Amino acid sequence: MPEAGLKELLEAGVHFGHQTRRWNPNMRRYIFGELDGIHIIDLLQTEALLENARRFAGELASGGGTVLFVGTKKQARGPVQEWAERCKMPYVSQRWLGGLLTNFNTISQRIGRLHELTEWREEGKLELLPTKERMTLLAELAKLEFNLGGVRDMDRLPDAVFVTDLKTEEIAVREAVRLRIPIIGLVDTNCDPTQIDYVIPGNDDAIRSCQLVIGTIGSAVEEGAGTWRVQEERRIAEEMERRKKEEEERKKREEEEKERVAKEEAEKKVAEEAAAKKAAEAPPPAPARQAAGPVGAGDPPPPPVAKASSGAVPPTPPPAAGTPQKDAEKSTPEKKEDGSK
Repeated sequence: MPEAGLKELLEAGVHFGHQTRRWNPNMRRYIFGELDGIHIIDLLQTEALLENARRFAGELASGGGTVLFVGTKKQARGPVQEWAERCKMPYVSQRWLGGLLTNFNTISQRIGRLHELTEWREEGKLELLPTKERMTLLAELAKLEFNLGGVRDMDRLPDAVFVTDLKTEEIAVREAVRLRIPIIGLVDTNCDPTQIDYVIPGNDDAIRSCQLVIGTIGSAVEEGAGTWRVQEERRIAEEMERRKKEEEERKKREEEEKERVAKEEAEKKVAEEAAAKKAAEAPPPAPARQAAGPVGAGDPPPPPVAKASSGAVPPTPPPAAGTPQKDAEKSTPEKKEDGSK
């Protein structure tokens, strides 16, 4: 990042302050002396404080932060717009719209309206409207571009505000202080530096002085923002590559899973067909013999089976149930008689 040395500060007239009768006592510590009724600013302090502010702005931009450039006075309009556009940062160079920071929700709606009308004009929709309505919308668009053209891409509150004249941008300073946003300010001898976080004592009325200070801060922001964009692009590319790789792996796993399921289904089908074929070819099973059960009380006994090889007489079957008692009595004396003989 380029640095502004004592020679550059002296040649740009940064050391010239306001008349001694128009000074602010809080700037006493930054004043070297006076010459012909004009205060002379201590450039040694200016150099050190400018370097501190430059380092802060560069680190903030390199981390993805946003710096709002504010300079509505004639001497600062051109440099503010030029460096802000080069850094791709928001800026206000025409008129500070009250509530730009403290009422950012409403301002965001107006920025959305600005984008809408711009899109209509680019697409040619405004040409299709009646003349009176078209003229009304074009006037509204011109007003929005005048007030909000520099902050059309600011989708959130800035991380820091760079102000070139505290007297002219008093409302901007109040809003930034209320929201506790760090302020980098070019402070002349007639301003109060107590509310500024990064004070740069110097002449805010000379064009060359404003160009030097704005260019120093702008170059730091530009380099830091460029570094951050490169890192962000690399990170996005790596993230896209990682997502692409994960998507490919996921598709590969899904294909493998589908192949495995299809293979299992095919094997199962083949097994079922083989089992069905085997069952169809097998002979029908023989009917099973009924197992002999216990003999009931009223059932006749099974007939005796004699073996052909043995000469034994089969046992006499017991009398069937229901045989008259008389037969039994007749047989009894015969047995007795045989026994007596």
